[in-house]
Amino acid sequence: MFFFKSKACRELDNIINDIDQYLMNNYKDLAHDARLRLEKRTEELFSEGKLNEKQHHAYMLKFRQYSYKMRDYHH
Repeated sequence: MFFFKSKACRELDNIINDIDQYLMNNYKDLAHDARLRLEKRTEELFSEGKLNEKQHHAYMLKFRQYSYKMRDYHH
């Protein structure tokens, strides 16, 4: 059986891919903006009922991991 991700999960995965690309290319400002976009869209999609509790927790965990990783990024 194949598992297909929801449109909401694919959207959040695309944001995560953006963050990874920005970090890899040392675009700290863009990575920071994408990290904030991840948090905002995760909360929006959860409140709209497009993410379940488990998915919400997983994406917020990813957000917190990026926040920790980027804690020393300053302008």
